[in-house]
Amino acid sequence: MAEFALIDRLRQRATATVLARGDVALGIGDDAALLDPPKGRQLALAVDTLVEGVHFPKGVPASAIGWKALAVNLSDLAAMGAEPAAALLALTLPSDDAGFVDEFAAGFSALADTHRVALVGGDTTRGPLAVSVTVVGYVPKGDALTRSGAAADDDLWITGTLGDAAGALALWKAGTPMLRTGSLRERLDRPSPRLGAGCALRGLATACIDVSDGFLADLGHLLAMSGVGADIDVDTLPVSAALLDAFPDLSTRRALQLSGGDDYELCFTAPAKKREAVLAALDAAATPVARVGRITVGASLRLFDLDGLPVALPPRRGYVHFSGETA
Repeated sequence: MAEFALIDRLRQRATATVLARGDVALGIGDDAALLDPPKGRQLALAVDTLVEGVHFPKGVPASAIGWKALAVNLSDLAAMGAEPAAALLALTLPSDDAGFVDEFAAGFSALADTHRVALVGGDTTRGPLAVSVTVVGYVPKGDALTRSGAAADDDLWITGTLGDAAGALALWKAGTPMLRTGSLRERLDRPSPRLGAGCALRGLATACIDVSDGFLADLGHLLAMSGVGADIDVDTLPVSAALLDAFPDLSTRRALQLSGGDDYELCFTAPAKKREAVLAALDAAATPVARVGRITVGASLRLFDLDGLPVALPPRRGYVHFSGETA
């Protein structure tokens, strides 16, 4: 199948969303897309690449790859408090498989349509299976959330639950049949970007980051950018019933929660005086949230249990790119 035929299959899925938006002046079909940003908004741009065998296991359904390729980028917009608008897709395929493209487009479009994301351009080429997506979003001027605003005595929060995707990957690597991973597998293959929560946190959160490489690893980026430390109560880390059932051993489960990747939850800080406002805002956004610690002076990161006893930091704090790890 020719390249333009593949592109046309993707364009057919995107047409309705493009037409429904008033900010897409020109979409797929030209050398570049044209957008008309709303007045008083700043552009938020993010890009991520997923490679087979590195970011997702071989044999994952094409629809799940399409969904996740967009989801991981929308999660970055969520962490900035931005509303998504458009996306560009670069798809590298081993062969001109029309069935794969149709299934991929179905997964991509299912998430795109949910959040009114218009696919406005991209590229297809031949090579090892890889997907690169660039997203464009809008945020009111001066209201973007960043990693650099956390201050001493701020509360430390996390949305959703931690460790589910890493648990699914661990089960898969151990040879557990996919059907038995249940909701854990869904969290790995089809994460839900916290876009509503990110917008709700504008004006409340002092710093924010999405958890993609592992809670401790990504929290470390936020702390470094803000020039602060943190004390974490590990017994308050939110855990799903599915993870509890699959990993009854506390140390194993805790390692997944602290260092496992692919959660795509939001880790953020906010002043203690805004605690009730944070809870109300996230409740309105239908997003579960847990307060798991506080920000401290200095650069230390310390873990404690409910009795206040120190807990050792795990030797591995998260996914390390270029380390040779594979999915």
